[in-house]
Amino acid sequence: MGKNLTQQKRGKGSLSYRTPGFNYVSAGYCKLSPEISTARVLDILNSIAHTAPLIKVLYNNGSDGLLIAPSGIKVGDELSIGSNDIKTGNILALKNIPEGTNVFGIEQNPGDGGKFVRSSGGFAKITAKTGGKVTIMLPSKKEKLFNPECRASIGVVAGSGRVEKPILKAGKHWHMLKAKNRYWPSVSGASMNAVDHPFGGTRSSRKGRPTIAPRNAPPGRKVGMIRPRRTGRTKK
Repeated sequence: MGKNLTQQKRGKGSLSYRTPGFNYVSAGYCKLSPEISTARVLDILNSIAHTAPLIKVLYNNGSDGLLIAPSGIKVGDELSIGSNDIKTGNILALKNIPEGTNVFGIEQNPGDGGKFVRSSGGFAKITAKTGGKVTIMLPSKKEKLFNPECRASIGVVAGSGRVEKPILKAGKHWHMLKAKNRYWPSVSGASMNAVDHPFGGTRSSRKGRPTIAPRNAPPGRKVGMIRPRRTGRTKK
């Protein structure tokens, strides 16, 4: 009797593939309010949902929130929101940040709290301001245009040394990803038995089975290259 493929198990939404959101501290987005102008750092927190640490801040209107921690921040620091002060951790509109400045937590739309460049050690750089748009080079070296009214934090995301620490054992890696309910290790279908996957079987990795699934294949067979637009050689 066959077994469900990994794709099928994920789609079912079983406990093994659900995100444990009840263990997450917060998303770490900056609030948008006219009366918020400053924030004081109360604590530095760890969240299993983020590779970077979070900072708990107290806004000047009395409310609190969580933000992505910049490198070099400490408890008691004062952050400015909406001013023109270029200082690590301050949150400014892109139109007020000079070119060549490192930023993170960039908003995709004004007021969404910051969607881009949030992982540990990440930073982007403002390269140009032309035609009512701000050009930013992302960590992938890709350049993207943003609305000048979008906000961003000054500096580099904390936790930059995370990738330098080696993972010495596979069990350590498994426990790291288990905290986020990530599926690991990932095994290719060609390495499985025939009972586990359509690509499995025989005693070598070269199965001789085409990797293009038929257009009307059932869910258990729809693996490999799914529904290609066309096959065969291009006619000249």
